[in-house]
Amino acid sequence: MRDLVYPPVIVFARGVFRALGLRFAIEGTENLPRAGGVVLASNHLGYLDFAFCGLAARERGRLVRFLCKDSVFDHWLGGPLMRGMHHIPVDRAAGTGAFRDSVRMLRAGEVVGLFPEATISRSFTVKELKNGAVRMAAAAGVPLVPMAVWGSQRVWTKGRSRDWSRGKAITMVVGEPMTPGKRDDHEAATRELARRMSSLLDGLQRGYPDRPSGPEDSWWLPAHLGGTAPTPEEAAALDVRERPGR
Repeated sequence: MRDLVYPPVIVFARGVFRALGLRFAIEGTENLPRAGGVVLASNHLGYLDFAFCGLAARERGRLVRFLCKDSVFDHWLGGPLMRGMHHIPVDRAAGTGAFRDSVRMLRAGEVVGLFPEATISRSFTVKELKNGAVRMAAAAGVPLVPMAVWGSQRVWTKGRSRDWSRGKAITMVVGEPMTPGKRDDHEAATRELARRMSSLLDGLQRGYPDRPSGPEDSWWLPAHLGGTAPTPEEAAALDVRERPGR
């Protein structure tokens, strides 16, 4: 697959991240194969997660084809860029086409990235996962690699204004691959994926180098770590209230 658009976009993104003084720490990249089809499944905290996860994969020389909602492809600038990077549009009302395109790319040796929570987690914990990541990996016969990102919510997340102040830490970890098969229990494998992602995220949260500057800055910490983010139950209620307006 020819990539004329992706490399310059990466160069531009790296320049922006340097200008913002973002401090990246990435662990476990050896768990992402250097060649062959791979499903890369990450938690979802903010609107820049796809760019940060893409940087982690770039450490292994891989380009990630992300599943993204189809409305992004309608944007006058974003649409041509997304198509040029061979990302995969998802129609949430009819996802069969995106699934088929993802499996085709996986069989062609590409890395397909997705956020199995489907939406940003307001609680900054791992929400209940959709089973698409497991089903794709099983259908294509490729490994499923879990990962976690932390700190991205401090830059730009749902319900908060963008914060371009400098010096924030963005930490990521790539976990050991799973190998779901066509005859496996996909729901059980999805629960195992959620467990692994939660464990990876917990490690990032507890080892994170930054701390809130004061009580008013504790919004980006989950409730179970003393922050003021909504609990998972409160976040779920907020998501339900938002749905009719979509």
